Amino acid sequence: MKYTAGELAKLIGAVVEGDASVELTGVAAPERASSSELIFVDATKHALRAEASAAKCVILPAELKVPGKAVLRAKEVKVAFAKAAALLREASVIANGVHPTAVIAPLAKIASSASIGPYAVIGEDTHIGEGTQIGAHSVIGAGSWIGDNCRIHPRVTLYANVRVANRVEIHAGAVLGADGFGYAYGDGRHWKFPQAGIVEIGDDVEIGANATIDRGSLDDTRIAEGVKLDNLVHVGHNVQIGAHSVVAAQTGISGSSTLGHHVIVGGQVGIADHCKLEDNSVAGAQAGIPTGKTIRSGQVVWGTPARPLEKFKQQYGWFARLPELGMRIKKLESEFEAKLAKS
Repeated sequence: MKYTAGELAKLIGAVVEGDASVELTGVAAPERASSSELIFVDATKHALRAEASAAKCVILPAELKVPGKAVLRAKEVKVAFAKAAALLREASVIANGVHPTAVIAPLAKIASSASIGPYAVIGEDTHIGEGTQIGAHSVIGAGSWIGDNCRIHPRVTLYANVRVANRVEIHAGAVLGADGFGYAYGDGRHWKFPQAGIVEIGDDVEIGANATIDRGSLDDTRIAEGVKLDNLVHVGHNVQIGAHSVVAAQTGISGSSTLGHHVIVGGQVGIADHCKLEDNSVAGAQAGIPTGKTIRSGQVVWGTPARPLEKFKQQYGWFARLPELGMRIKKLESEFEAKLAKS
């Protein structure tokens, strides 16, 4: 897409300074940008990078100046740049039209503007919305519903009856709707507990490569609008994730746990079953949250078992000093034993 600096400023909520007629066709880092690509810097230490760039237009915060450039002045520079990128960059094509090798069940309902890639399989009674693209070798199970303008990358698997809303992006290898890990032990063996629920995905969700989201057991697994799941995230059965929460890579969320809205979960966090992370809470990387624990709204936790960040830092400080403290104790013991020997 192509916009002038003035047009783009209006769309992203910035104020243009200098030549508003500069045409912009993309975004780039300062060192790689051409004259028609937009750049940004958010700190004084990067100002020289912007000044030396071939780019004619730069997004800047209020306190920075870069001479010789058209400036889009924004309060939140990275947010403004992300909005601009969404307008200037055209998404890659996943599929174009319906490929002749695609296998589409007779009762599937495919919108006229939807695209189905090579060797994709579309089951009975599925619904594929307008503008949605289904990548090569993907499998959409019977009774599943996918809304408008979704991007389903290659080799994604949706089991039966998965519900995906609008503008959802699911990256390669993700699996939605597999059975949850639920068993009842009796008579010397594990009996499979019914996994009869479904998976529901809200608008504008993004699901990373090889992520897995299990279907509900007797309830449903629900991911609310705007949630972002990184690669290799596992979401167990009956989990509820509130709007605009983000979960980083290799995190596991066990069954029946609940995350509120705007929750932040770092990489490799382990959340046991029946936990609750309230709205705006934060779990730092590699935190371990034991069964049934509640993280209060706005609280930041770290460590295993997870505890408030300030307490974690205090305890970790003492832990780091253990070798020194151990040497001091050994010295005191030696001195004490020497005194005993003399007495």
